[in-house]
Amino acid sequence: MAKVNEKYELLYIIDIDKTEEETAAIVERFKGLVEANGELLEMDEWGKRKLAYPINDKPEGYYVLVKFTCTPDFPAELDRILHITEGVVRSLITVEGA
Repeated sequence: MAKVNEKYELLYIIDIDKTEEETAAIVERFKGLVEANGELLEMDEWGKRKLAYPINDKPEGYYVLVKFTCTPDFPAELDRILHITEGVVRSLITVEGA
């Protein structure tokens, strides 16, 4: 049986100390990854916001929300890449509608 595409949401926070160019490069990297492995439905850069609690002694972060569809095996690889990318302080991938 063929794998069915699911809808996912990715929310990640970029370190506020990154320059505008570095932040844009990180956003473009993950946009490209999603487009290469699925279909990008929506991308919303929330920008600089206050964190619920300080992370690495920083009270703010740059938030990005991405909605996409892909096969069920891609989110695990995306999560792995998010965790090893310098500048990404937190990330969460969820199945939409679950």
